[in-house]
Amino acid sequence: MTKMYKQMAETRLEHSPTLNTVLMVEDTLKNMDESVITIAELKKRLPKQVNHNTLKVILEYLEESNKIAVSLKGITWIHNSNKNMRKAVSEGLLI
Repeated sequence: MTKMYKQMAETRLEHSPTLNTVLMVEDTLKNMDESVITIAELKKRLPKQVNHNTLKVILEYLEESNKIAVSLKGITWIHNSNKNMRKAVSEGLLI
């Protein structure tokens, strides 16, 4: 193992979020009143303080799993768990 790889692995372990932390961030984003929120505002609204690098790992995960969209203006919750809505979108409308 190279020295650089070891450092990267150690850095990742330092900022590996727990499931409770991921769920806390998810819940905060899912239940926000606004459609877009900045990372700074998200940090203020979280019930517990989260390390910035840990929060970045969580946001990367949520974006890769198509639960949030990240833009220059901020973060938006896009995941829809409504089965009827997903079915309507996938089948389209018949006129």
